[in-house]
Amino acid sequence: MNDENPINYLCEGVFLLKFLSFELAGKEQYGVLCNRGESVLNLYQLSQDEQYDKLPRQLIQGIQQGDAFVQLVDAILGKIENIDGKYLLPINEIKFLSPIPHPHKNIICVGKNYRDHAIEMGSAADIPENIIIFTKAPTTINAHLSDIDSHSELTSALDYEGELALVIGKKGKQIAKEEALHYVFGYTILNDITARDLQKKHKQFFIGKSLDTSCPIGPWIVHHNEISNPNELDIMTKVNGEIRQQSNTQHFIFSIEDIISELSKGMTLEPGDIIATGTPAGVGNGFKPPRFLKTGDRVEITVQSIGTLINVIK
Repeated sequence: MNDENPINYLCEGVFLLKFLSFELAGKEQYGVLCNRGESVLNLYQLSQDEQYDKLPRQLIQGIQQGDAFVQLVDAILGKIENIDGKYLLPINEIKFLSPIPHPHKNIICVGKNYRDHAIEMGSAADIPENIIIFTKAPTTINAHLSDIDSHSELTSALDYEGELALVIGKKGKQIAKEEALHYVFGYTILNDITARDLQKKHKQFFIGKSLDTSCPIGPWIVHHNEISNPNELDIMTKVNGEIRQQSNTQHFIFSIEDIISELSKGMTLEPGDIIATGTPAGVGNGFKPPRFLKTGDRVEITVQSIGTLINVIK
């Protein structure tokens, strides 16, 4: 797996569609990577130009517009040499936000979706026959390069879970597996930070997985057109430079198509919904003795064709 600087990771193309949200001058804005990941085209500011007033003011609005938004951005990037340089920002001058800073719903998560992780958390008997679903509160949302609160007054068993996540791009219910990927806007990276002791104490997932700052997402959303097969991506998690998790999404028990189809049987999926697809073996709780996170630890999650999500425990 390529282990370069996350900004340059798999940015061979000049105009890959990688959408991100960020803070600049105290204001939430959004844009798309360009110039091989060295710059951000500020779509928020560009939307205030009469020539580009069809651009939305927030990324979530663009996701809701669907193909029309993507085609407009693609057309703008194709003529980027005509864009005023004031709309181009060096990547190192922005403060990353989660691509969707304020989700309208809980983050939907799949549990034990890799056999080796199910086994490390129990035994072969824990490999699920049906999809395990839980959620994280919207207040858990965090961003690339932002600190994760250790919550040391509440937990002594803070754990990492590197995951591929997807963002729904089209409203749907009772979605057939064969059509499921057409409902995806794009893909990103998610760290499902978990307080294992709270999880055990309360005998359920929600509290231990819903501590503030416990859901870093990013650095951006890669549009689905840029990823030919999301069920075949390398994934790696490092803690302080040490590889802890290393797998490929081909080892999913339930594919992305399975997940979307199953969720949508009785629940309407909507643009902007975030779904985390599960984590492979190598979480801190799986070691003997466990290797939980502590203040100062640096967690890096890399997913092929997307990039690297980096956070430090504070």
